[in-house]
Amino acid sequence: MSEADRQILSLIHRYAELLDTGDFAAVGHLFDHARYGTGDGSLGLDGPGVTRMHEKIVILYDDGTPRTKHVTTNVSIEADEAVSRASSRAYYTVFQQAPGHSLEPIVAGRYHDRFEREDGAWRFSERRIFVDLVGDLSRHLRSIPPGVSG
Repeated sequence: MSEADRQILSLIHRYAELLDTGDFAAVGHLFDHARYGTGDGSLGLDGPGVTRMHEKIVILYDDGTPRTKHVTTNVSIEADEAVSRASSRAYYTVFQQAPGHSLEPIVAGRYHDRFEREDGAWRFSERRIFVDLVGDLSRHLRSIPPGVSG
């Protein structure tokens, strides 16, 4: 695995970790130089917009987290280091165990990402989220964003 692949994979995993810990400000910072939205082109948010959206719609529990685990698999990275650009595709599955409920998958889909290297470090330039399968989101989201349906 190349250094570019390692850095990009780390960004992909960091996103999941930050969501699961409820650190929406840090999630937003991952997209300070990027666009973030659904596969159909809805939202088109930047970093501060990503933070505000998560703070508005995601339910946090007494421990300060959404009680989720974002599992990212089937990651494929294509980096062109000569032009400091890369893309990736991955699957995600989100599991949740809300208080008083069993652990269950609540949503699954795909990420289509683009990255750029600036001053030697890779960063997101775009994340498109495709929702393919939807379970019970009632204990996870206050409202369903545009483009989220199964």
